[in-house]
Formats: sequence, C-alpha cells, structure tokens
Amino acid sequence: MQENQPQEESLKKVSGLYQDWFLDYASYVILDRAIPSVYDGFKPVQRRIMHSMRELEDGRYNKVANIVGNTMKYHPHGDASITDAMVQIGQKELLIDTQGNWGNIYTGDSAAAARYIEARLTPFALEVVFNPKTTDWTKSYDGRNNEPIDLPVKFPLLLAQGVEGIGVGLSTKIMPHNFNELINASIAYLKGKKFELYPDFLTAGMLDVSGYNDGKRGGKLRARARIVQKDKHTLCITELPFSKTTSDLIDSVLKANEKGKIKIKKIEDNTSDQVEINIHLTNDVSPDKTIDALYAFTDCEVSISPNACVIVGDKPMFLSVSEILKMNTDHTVSLLKKELEIELGELEDKWHFASLEKIFIENEIYQEIKGKDSKEAVYDAIDKALKPFTKHLMREVVTEDIIRLTELPFMRISRYDRDKALENIAALEGKMEQVKFHLENLVAYAIDYFQNIQKKYGKGKERRTEIRVFDTIDATKVAVANEKFYVNRAEGFIGTSLKKDEYVFDCSDIDDIIIFRKDGTMMVTKVEPKTFVGKDIIYVGVWKKNDARTVYNMIYREGKIGPFYMKRFSVTSITRNTEYPLASDQKGSEVLYFSANPNGEAEVVSVLLKPNARIRKNKIEIDFSDLAIKGRNSRGNLVTKYAVKKVDLKEEGVSTLAPRRIWFDEAVRRLNVDNRGTFLGNFKGDDKILTINTNGEAKLVSFDLSNRFDDEYLVLEKWNPEQPVTCIYYDGEKEVYYIKRFLFEATNNIQTFMPSEHPKSFIEMVFTASNATAELVFVKEKGKEKEPEHINVDEFIAVKGIKALGNQLTKSKLKSVNLTIPEPEEEPEPEIEDTQSDAEEFPEEGVQGELF
Repeated sequence: MQENQPQEESLKKVSGLYQDWFLDYASYVILDRAIPSVYDGFKPVQRRIMHSMRELEDGRYNKVANIVGNTMKYHPHGDASITDAMVQIGQKELLIDTQGNWGNIYTGDSAAAARYIEARLTPFALEVVFNPKTTDWTKSYDGRNNEPIDLPVKFPLLLAQGVEGIGVGLSTKIMPHNFNELINASIAYLKGKKFELYPDFLTAGMLDVSGYNDGKRGGKLRARARIVQKDKHTLCITELPFSKTTSDLIDSVLKANEKGKIKIKKIEDNTSDQVEINIHLTNDVSPDKTIDALYAFTDCEVSISPNACVIVGDKPMFLSVSEILKMNTDHTVSLLKKELEIELGELEDKWHFASLEKIFIENEIYQEIKGKDSKEAVYDAIDKALKPFTKHLMREVVTEDIIRLTELPFMRISRYDRDKALENIAALEGKMEQVKFHLENLVAYAIDYFQNIQKKYGKGKERRTEIRVFDTIDATKVAVANEKFYVNRAEGFIGTSLKKDEYVFDCSDIDDIIIFRKDGTMMVTKVEPKTFVGKDIIYVGVWKKNDARTVYNMIYREGKIGPFYMKRFSVTSITRNTEYPLASDQKGSEVLYFSANPNGEAEVVSVLLKPNARIRKNKIEIDFSDLAIKGRNSRGNLVTKYAVKKVDLKEEGVSTLAPRRIWFDEAVRRLNVDNRGTFLGNFKGDDKILTINTNGEAKLVSFDLSNRFDDEYLVLEKWNPEQPVTCIYYDGEKEVYYIKRFLFEATNNIQTFMPSEHPKSFIEMVFTASNATAELVFVKEKGKEKEPEHINVDEFIAVKGIKALGNQLTKSKLKSVNLTIPEPEEEPEPEIEDTQSDAEEFPEEGVQGELF
C-alpha cells in the first residue's frame, strides 16, 4: 500500500471485491453445481458423466473408474464427486445399465469401489438423450475439450428421475414421477387435454398427494411405509417411504420403543432384494394400534416439501410440475423439428448429388476433363457443361459439387445403372415427402414418437407407489401408556414423579389430565413430573378431546348454605390450564358426590338428609338415568333445599348412551362417526364387523375406530349372526360354478369358506342379502345361444355348513352372473340424548322436580 493512500479507501476496495466474489461464488454453485437445467434435467456433473459415457460407448461394459477418469476431462472436481453422482444415476434404473454391486436403495448400503463395478448406457438413453447434430457445445473448464451446454433430451427426464440440490440461498427438491404417466401426460398436453402428475418412488410405499399443489413451493406430501399384519403378534414392513432406508426405519422404531411411544418385543431385518422388516409385538399390544403408533412416532411416515427450482436459460426459476412437463414436451417437439429439418437437408443434399451424378454420367460430361491442364480449367468446363441440365435442381451447383463429381471412381461410372439411379432418386424423393409431411404435422409426429418410446421401454415401469388419502392419526390415542401417574389429593399435587403418593393409572407422556376438586372446580393440564392443581382433589383421569361418551355425574351444594343440585355433563373441549367452576361461582360450594363414566353409565344413589322437623322422610333415591346429559355450565336439577348428611352409591349403572352410528370411509379405509363414507349401522356392546377378502377368508372385528382395513374386501358390513352368507365360486379342478350358503361362527379367528384350493379356482361373488336373484348368462356353444336363466338364491340352495362344497350352479358354461339385490331396509336411527355444547350455558330456571 502506498504511504499517501488512505486506509479507509483500501478497505472499501476489499469490501467491494468480497461482494463480487461472493456473488460469483453463489452464481457458480447455483448454475454450475447444484440446480438442474429444465431442458435436459441434469446437473452439470451428471451431464458430463452422460457425455463421457457416450464417448466411450461401444456396446460393452466399461469400468466405472475408467468412465470417471474420462469425465474428469470435463469436470473441475475430483473423482469422488463424479463416482457418487454416477451411482445415484445408476440406482434410478433408467439411463445406466449397471453390473456389479451398485448399492441397495432399500438398506442404504453403498456401492462397491469404482474399479469393481461396470456400466454402459441403456438403449433408452442412447435413443433419447444424445444427438450431436442438435447439441450446442461449449469449451470445458480448461479449454481443451468441448462439452454440451444441454444434452438434447427428448423426454421429461427431470420429472422421471427427480433431483435434490442445495445452492447458495436456494435449494431444489423435485420428486421422481412414473415413466408411463409422464408420457401419457405429454401426449395429453399435445392433444390439448388436461393431465395430473403425482410422484412415484422406486421404494414403493403409499403417498397422500392431497397437499401436493402440483409440486410448487409450499406444497406437501405424506409418504408412508406399507405395514402388513402377519399374525396377532407380528407386523411386517414390506415397502419404504421415500428417502428412507431400512436402517432409518429400524433406528426410529427402536428410539420410539425406548421412549415408550410404542411397545415391541424385538425387530428383525430380513431385507434383500425385497423389503422385509418384522416387528414382533408383546401379547398385550393391539397390532392395529401399533401400526398407527408407527406412523405417528417413527419414520414409517414422513412429510416431504417439494420445491421445483430449475435453471431456465441462465437463471433459476421456481415452477410447478405441470409447467416443467409442458416445457419439456415443447422442447422435445422443437428437438424433433430440428432433427427433421436436418434430415430433410441431408436428404436434399443426397438427392441433389444423385441427380447431378445422373446428369454427369448420362450426358458424358466427364469427357470434358480431357485435355485440361489444371483443376480450375476442369471445374470450369464441367460447370459449363452441366448448366443446360441443372434447371430442375433444388439449388445451384457449387464448386464442392463439381469436386465430388471429379472424385467419382472410374468403375462406378463404367458400371452406371440408369434404372437403379432413378430408383434411388425416387426413394429419396419419397423420404423427403415423408419428412415434409412430418414437419407439417409436427404435433402428430411428436405424439407418435412418445407412443413409440412407451411401447419400446414402458414395460415393467408400472406405478409402484400407491396413491391414497391418509387418515389423521391422533398421537394421544395411539401412544403407549409409558408413565405411571400419581396424585396427592389433600395437598393438590399430581405428576409422574410422586412415587410416594397414591398411584392412579398408567398414561402416555403426551396425554392430557383432567382434575376435579371438591369445590367444584375443573381443569385440564399436560402430563408433567409434578404439577400443583389445587387442594382436595376428588377425581383425576386421562382426558380426550371431543370425547362425548365419557359422562360425569355430580351432586353439589351451591354456596355454603345453598340448595343441592344434580347434573350430568360431558367435557369435549377446554382451554388447557384454565380453571372452570362447575358447581357455582358462590364461595363455599362443595361437591358431595362425583363419578366419571366412560360409556355414559347412570348409577342410582341414596341421598341421606340431616334430621329436620319439616321433612317427612330423610332419604332420597336418585337415578341419574332420569337426567338429561347437558353442558358442563348448566346448573342441573334441584335435589333438595334441605341439608344433606351424605350420599351413598346404591346401584351400579348401565350405559344410557345411544348405539354408535358407524361409517366406513373408502378413501382412508377407516371407520368413523362423522358421516363420512358408507353407513354400516348402529353398533353397541359386542356388535361386530364382517370382512371377507378375495381369498375366501372372513374375519369378525370390533367396531373400534382404531381398527385398520387396508386390504381389499368383497364384503365389509355389520355382522348379523342369523343372516346367511352366499358365495358363488368357480372350481378350477372340476371347471364348474358352485353356489353355497352358510353362517359364520362368533369367533375372532379367520374363517375360510373356499372349498377348492385349485390355482384356477376363484370367487365370483359373495353377498349377505336375502331374496337375491341371479341371472345366468351362458356362453354361445355350437352357434346356438341359450336364453339366460334366473334363479332365486334362497330357494335354490339351503343353508349348509361353512366347509360344504355347495350345489352346482349349472352344467352349461357361464359367460357372466348378474346379481339383483332388493333394497335393504334402513336401520332406524337411535334416539340420542339432549346434549348441549360446552360453549353454551343453559342454567335451570326455577325448581325442576324437587325430590322428597
């Protein structure tokens, strides 16, 4: 630094340089490393790998180490980054034909060293990705070689492979999509039709796309593993959610088990070429509830936030999946057009020279060469001799054409065949017409191109990930009760650390706890090691939001000397850690009797009054079933205005709640009480749901809302033990149809009713309706068509045992069986108590039946 130069000015210059350098670095990372081009779907390192493989392509496998070494001519970074990028492309099973140990996408095992594995381009890559004639080139980083700016990919490759990358200040996360669905979407777009695209993963699994938002920023996906129940005590994970490996899943399951969120005996990983993680459960755990807990507390369900950031031209843009598909399709059409124009130009050149050669030989213009002492003289003589014959040519004759004529071998001139020459010219004209036709009908040509690609390479690329709507799992309902809960009623403390005090129940550490005190105050709080909630606790329990079936019965005194009231209420919603006065706002109010009833039970109690000259009897019996269930803020009904000595339980109660109205939601394949899906009926007590699958296996399950119904069922309905089940099936061994009617036993075991185990046997239909009519449509035999036959199922066969073979339906060959079922009688809607919202207050005005 010069002595007379101010230090501040020097610092300003350094700051300016720093800003420029950082901007240059950010631009480099975004454009040249992390973010893919929208046109070919490649990051720079991937593009260089593909270009290098095309250079080395000879139909045989090349060592990956050799490919990586060749790629380093173009890539400014080391071999490790190239190898990793190449392995990622190879594992996507689309562009690279791999040989050797390329790792395992299920287990996360890494590939073998580059010197041990081999690769070559797939036929799909050779056909779709490369064309030097339509490729724009640029100099490599050291200026020694040319590399493609973008590869001329004629396919929506970016959406097929998906991509993730982190740049400076932005990132990209584009999901992989199904090969055939992408082609169908491109064809639909070219035809002007609407299309929808959803991700598809090699690891299969299940996917909820309700929040996908076309892959835009802010969208959301939920991916789940597929979990099946092998038996009562074993679950098996058979498919993985996107971005997770078997190691990830096992680690998350073990952590959830350690934290007490789930309860398992052991876990085994038998994954090889198929995913198989066996989870062994303890005897006291529900498999259905454990499946929900696995989705709630482990990596068996993951949330994915797509972010489609791509390079368009020379800058990053945020697009939707549909916009990318349209841009890729338009780019494919433009590449096809460019290829056709190049092909047409080449054909015209061939036609031009073939016509020129015909003129040159037929008119013996080659004789003009004689006696000429220089090339220029020869060229001039031939040019003058050709002019009378070249008016019909497509372009002027140039010096290069004449030079080519002079280079014709003498043997070719001497053996010239005019007919063959004319055939060749006619063939070229036919090809040119065809190319011109394709150019005039470019969209139809592009559609044919996509259809041909699908026909050649679409087999075996069917969708793997199942699209479905997921049910919302309430974590508090599926968490294992992993904590012991204690209470000190007198001092008013509750929590999991009060081990010297009264133990009340087991609970989960994410549960809510409801507390009632003697002064009629209620509050709800979270599970903590120790919490002060107020002295004189009379009840503490686990509280569930929107639980209208738990009913609280209470008798209380209003104020110190006020009258006594009784009430029944539910608590469905609250503000946590807020005190609610349930008895009265008056000081000195006191609860004399309290009970919590998980299924709306209503007991009978005896109220003993203190001696008083004004009353004839000092004992009152109260049946809580006579009271309506109202809001928690209601005053209730008057019991007495005289002093009460005590309240005793006289008789345990039974449930006063109406049967539960149950629906089955096909979208999420779960039961609900929210009027979603198909109404199954009114359920109470030991009522069961009957499920029958396509294998002829029937099972009776409870109407617990936590039950899962992930399989496909022929029958899923409320079970009527007295209603016979009818099955029409085909016996593959005897090659005839049978019909049978039978009853199921009241057992929790799977009951099988398919008599034939022949591989060609199958169930035609199963139903439980009475008075059904079957129309038998027969196959046309020997040119004769037999009239359809109608049978009344109930009259055709009597009810027999579940293992019975049944009766032969017909001796003739059946084309189809059409069933007509009468409209079922609607189940009457049960009476429902007069309940009211917790948000409303209906204080009782006046006395409603004073009891003496």
